Amino acid sequence: MKLPSKVTTYKNSAISLFPVVLTYLEKGDMVPSELYKKMKNKVSGIQEFLEILDSLYALNKIELVGEVLHYVG
Repeated sequence: MKLPSKVTTYKNSAISLFPVVLTYLEKGDMVPSELYKKMKNKVSGIQEFLEILDSLYALNKIELVGEVLHYVG
């Protein structure tokens, strides 16, 4: 995962996309494939997308209920 550093700015880091994902999920629950379609142009690939979801899950910001992503808050 791209983290902010001397080389990578916050804007170019994966952390800067956390609010984008959370905004989409605040509007309504989605399956991961639907969310990826919306994020496709913002992430460098599926690996970065999954790392963002993993991080948000570890931070208890999202949860996976069945096959649906849900915003926890």
